[in-house]
Amino acid sequence: MDLEHKFCRFDSDVQVIEGTKIEGYASLFGACDQGGDVVSKGAYARSLARLGQEGRAVKMLWQHDPAQPIGIWDEVREDERGLYVKGRLLDSVEKGREAAALIEAGAIDGLSIGYRTVKAAKNDKGQRLLTELELWEVSLVTFPMLPSARVASKGETPDDAALRELAEALEGLRANLAGD
Repeated sequence: MDLEHKFCRFDSDVQVIEGTKIEGYASLFGACDQGGDVVSKGAYARSLARLGQEGRAVKMLWQHDPAQPIGIWDEVREDERGLYVKGRLLDSVEKGREAAALIEAGAIDGLSIGYRTVKAAKNDKGQRLLTELELWEVSLVTFPMLPSARVASKGETPDDAALRELAEALEGLRANLAGD
């Protein structure tokens, strides 16, 4: 089976700290993405356990390019909410420095997982329910597929980000209703 990618905007809890440290959710359980897929709780458990047993780690890549590692995920785990990642952009790597600058400027706000589907089924809504995934990498990307999660700029609180996103959504709704 081919490697698949699942895009997710950074969660509002994700921030760049000290220019290189990032953390947040790369995947949210139960959320339907733009491709009609829903990741179920526990989908990553076997893969993460296997990686740990083999002494391997999930890779941090730039735009899914295996020739461009940009950092290290120090922690990758499932919790009640989704797939939590915490790591460091490498400032000794040119793309790592670029990624930190782009995140801080708001030009990049997405995470995407690279994986292989092990088990999936259609749910009663016609969505593909992903129940077991083999996780290979988590990339920083331009275009995420799960728009409900996003990155907060350095110095911006999650509440500020949520309020700004709500204001933008309301303005778009107003424009649609007015026929703009």
